[in-house]
Amino acid sequence: MNNEIIEKFVETAKRRNQQVNVHFKTRSTLTGVFVTETLDYAEMKKKNFWRIVPESRMELWKKTKDLSLSRLFSGSEFTRLSDETAG
Repeated sequence: MNNEIIEKFVETAKRRNQQVNVHFKTRSTLTGVFVTETLDYAEMKKKNFWRIVPESRMELWKKTKDLSLSRLFSGSEFTRLSDETAG
């Protein structure tokens, strides 16, 4: 997916800080939250890289907002984005 499509999906008000499903070309679907409140967010999205906190680390993320809990993913590996409830 290109960065414009991902940005449009992620930056809507209803999805800010909400868990979404990220479907990949070569790996299992990941449920997590896109991290948009970083100093390098604008630069990274231009390069189509996205920080995502996986569901397994969500409770600790909510308490600490520690960026080391996130992982960096290339948007070019995404095939689809969906709301968590949509499956």
